[in-house]
Amino acid sequence: MAETGKSLLIKRYASRRLYNTETSDYVTLEDIAGFIRDGREVQIIDLKSGDDLTRQYLLQIIAEHESRGESVLSVELLNDLVRSYMTGKVSVVPEFLQQSFAMLRDGQSKVMENMTSMNPLAKMPGFDAMQTQQEALMKAMTGSWPAGGAPEEAKPASENSEDLDAIKRQLSELQDKLSKLK
Repeated sequence: MAETGKSLLIKRYASRRLYNTETSDYVTLEDIAGFIRDGREVQIIDLKSGDDLTRQYLLQIIAEHESRGESVLSVELLNDLVRSYMTGKVSVVPEFLQQSFAMLRDGQSKVMENMTSMNPLAKMPGFDAMQTQQEALMKAMTGSWPAGGAPEEAKPASENSEDLDAIKRQLSELQDKLSKLK
């Protein structure tokens, strides 16, 4: 996709078809909703008159989602919105909603920042590589283990004691070598 900082210009033709000027193809309302979900700002202009139709189409997208059962707006909220339009006075509702959504976006981004900053190791150079190696090691170590956590085939007791004896012997040899170095 193109730059996210620049508004995506959509032109509406007389046939009511919507044309994406970046990709030179026709788009649907669902495509436009996808652009917006991806963080793009969209501007929809009537090709003939030059009128900005963005608000009209955004409201249409919301109405279609609400009618499909993807309800985000409660009946009470919708009633309050209608009331705010019907009073002759200047309403604070639009400003309140805009500020509320801005606070929600800021809050979400701060939560995500805090999630990564809470783990002090996450900032360490090579942390991702170390984490990948640990996962591979754990997978290798537990690869033949069933969900219960024990190995599928236990070695006979005689093999286990032979392995333990060999490890003890190697440890003893290392201790001898270390004592000679002093």
